[in-house]
Amino acid sequence: MPRTFAIGDIHGCAKTFKSLIVDKIQICNSDIVYCIGDYIDRGKDSRGVVDFILELRSNHYQIFTLRGNHEQMLLNSSNSDDAFELWMKNGGGHTLWSFGISTISELSPVYLDFFNSLPFFLESEDCFFVHAGFNLFEKNIFEDTHAMLWTRDFAGKSKQLKGKKVIHGHDALSSFELKSQDLKRNINIDGGCVYKDIQGMGSLFALNLTDMEWLEVKNID
Repeated sequence: MPRTFAIGDIHGCAKTFKSLIVDKIQICNSDIVYCIGDYIDRGKDSRGVVDFILELRSNHYQIFTLRGNHEQMLLNSSNSDDAFELWMKNGGGHTLWSFGISTISELSPVYLDFFNSLPFFLESEDCFFVHAGFNLFEKNIFEDTHAMLWTRDFAGKSKQLKGKKVIHGHDALSSFELKSQDLKRNINIDGGCVYKDIQGMGSLFALNLTDMEWLEVKNID
């Protein structure tokens, strides 16, 4: 039986991400890995994160990547000055620097295709994967893509979720809060990796969904 992992918000912490994949998970080609968005911004090496994802895929590893609100802000930044300013307020400048560009219009098509191709949610046999959560008040919860990227009030149940767990991030938790969650319910896997100066945060987590165990790497970026 293949092992399945879900990895929380990375935010440009490429060295930490690589350590989690290589040293902690010790990935093999039969493994399935879900990354729940926010690969970029705030950290120093957003390009390194994306490059490593693309490298893993080119070597036939099963890496499934979701869209986070930071990837959406990147894509929106070319549409208006207000959208660009919002992205800059949320760490976009670090991403531009890591790619060696000043605007998204200069971004290589390889990377632009990657960001544009990211789905808002994915479903497996046992789980739904989404960056932030779902709007459970919607008649069709899979139509509210804004909630999937931004909601912080995700709780409750919906028949549309078929009794499956929802694995999400976006709302950073301390290591204690994250590890204290009921793993039979919806699970937040964002340990605030990039916030290593905030007490209790600063770890990148993977949840082994096969054994329901946490794997943790402290921020080394």
